[in-house]
Amino acid sequence: MAVIDVFNGDADGLCALLQLRLADPQSSQLVSGVKRDIALLDRVDASAGDCITVLDVSLDKNREGLQKVLAAGAEVFYVDHHFAGEIPDHPKLSTRINTAADVCTSLLVNGHLQGAYAEWGVVGAFGDNLRVSAQALAKQCDLNAAELGRLESLGIYLNYNGYGASLDDLHFSPVELFAKLLPYSSPLAFMDEGAETFEQLESGYHNDMRAAAKLPPVHRSSATAVYVLPNERWARRVSGVYSNDLANAYVDRAHAVLTEKANGNYLVSIRAPLNNKCGADEFCRQFPTGGGRAAAAGINDLAGDSLDHFCEQFDAFYRALAG
Repeated sequence: MAVIDVFNGDADGLCALLQLRLADPQSSQLVSGVKRDIALLDRVDASAGDCITVLDVSLDKNREGLQKVLAAGAEVFYVDHHFAGEIPDHPKLSTRINTAADVCTSLLVNGHLQGAYAEWGVVGAFGDNLRVSAQALAKQCDLNAAELGRLESLGIYLNYNGYGASLDDLHFSPVELFAKLLPYSSPLAFMDEGAETFEQLESGYHNDMRAAAKLPPVHRSSATAVYVLPNERWARRVSGVYSNDLANAYVDRAHAVLTEKANGNYLVSIRAPLNNKCGADEFCRQFPTGGGRAAAAGINDLAGDSLDHFCEQFDAFYRALAG
């Protein structure tokens, strides 16, 4: 019997798995990738009796892989907050799926574990830019303002580390980073005792964000803004967290950050307005490689000659939502 942990390589996926493995230590096979690498169950070769945990990747995007491992006789525990579509009714499948805009996988795992490692849940929520939800959970953790600020920074840096076209773009692979985090039941302890890793993430984040801040928008209106980042490693790393930063700075506006790809197309990160966290998944699912959740979504491969049309579509969509 094998234990297999499948998790998104961003802050939410990492912090969800950390909570589970701190509560139930297991030697497991780890399956992850960059943030946008979400069809992870396709990589799993399961057998009868295997126990598979899947965290923070859309069931809808993993439907075939899920059906395959269930047919092989594996048991699956699936926790997520992305669009799922129809959830299979299978005796070996148990789920905790909630697509509400103020929920993430780390918060769902925190509820499942009844707050056993709530500080890591706070970090995961901050990483997914759910600041209100993170602050609400933090009230149960007896944290002072400085400690809360440190957890928010860690969540942002862990999330930042997950973005890239390939693992080569990242400072640490998600599997490597998970191993560095696992010895610490408290994220504050990790930041103190794993300072070298933390400082590498921190310095990388600030350097990349400074570069992004120099670029003007290619489109801006009262409803939306669109930015284009170059096909460079720093830009691929910063695309998602820069989207979050813009969303926090302009709470009534939707944002799209497009990163140029080697094939001439774009990788797209969408953030709905923080004051109306809806529609991002609906907008992105109009495109063949699009998906995500209501507050934050993306498109993996947008045609390179469609920038002007995309800006028009994006603006019209969010103007209509605003009524």
